[in-house]
Amino acid sequence: MSAAEALKQAAADRAVELVRDGMLVGLGSGTTASLFVAALGRRVAAGLRVTGLASSERTAQLAAASGVPVVQEVDRPLDLAVDGADEIDPQRNLVKGRGGALFREKMVALNSERFIVVADSSKLVEQLGEGVLPVEVLSFLWRQTAARLGALGATWTLREAGGRPYVTDNGNLILDLTFASRIRDAERLGGEIKQVPGVLEHGLFPGITAGCIVAGPDGLRILGRLD
Repeated sequence: MSAAEALKQAAADRAVELVRDGMLVGLGSGTTASLFVAALGRRVAAGLRVTGLASSERTAQLAAASGVPVVQEVDRPLDLAVDGADEIDPQRNLVKGRGGALFREKMVALNSERFIVVADSSKLVEQLGEGVLPVEVLSFLWRQTAARLGALGATWTLREAGGRPYVTDNGNLILDLTFASRIRDAERLGGEIKQVPGVLEHGLFPGITAGCIVAGPDGLRILGRLD
C-alpha cells in the first residue's frame, strides 16, 4: 500500500467507527469512499447490522461484494452518509463529481442526518475552483446548455470515456467547467448554474458537510464535528 493509500485508509477506518448497529448509511463513490465501504463490510462480517444506500452503481456492486446489504429506496432520512471529495475549503464547502456520480452523491448527502467526508490532505484548498467543476446535464440540446453555462464565465469540456461521451448512471452527460478565477461564493454560483435550462445538478456542495476526516502526514485531522 502506498503512502497516499495508507492515508485514505486511515480516514476511512475512522469514519467506520461512527457507524452504529441498525443504522441506515449512505455510501459514497470514489477511491476513499470505496475504502470506507470495504471497511464497513468487514464490520458487517463481524456482526454489525446496517443497511446501505449507494450513490452509484459501482458502489452498489462493491457493497454487495463486501457483504453490506443495500436498498434503493428509503422511507426515512439516512442516519449517516460518508463520501469523499475533490476539493474541501476551510468552511467545509466541497467540489465533488469528478468521478461522475455527483447527482446521486448530492441526493444521498442532502437526505442524511449527518454527512461526513473522508479525504487525504491533498484535497484541502484555500478556495474552491482549483480544478474543474462537473455539471450533469441532459443530453437533449446539451450544446445550448453548454453555451449558457459559458455565459456565466466558464469554459467547458464535454467529458468523454473511451473516445465517447461519458454517460452517468442516470443516463445523462457531464460538462466539466473551468473558471478563470477561484469560486468566491459557492452557494451563489451553484444557484446560477442550477437555473440554466438543461442542468440537472452541479458539483458544488456548500453548507452540507457536518465534518471532515482528513488524513495527512501528521495523522488524522477533524474539521467540523463528527457527532
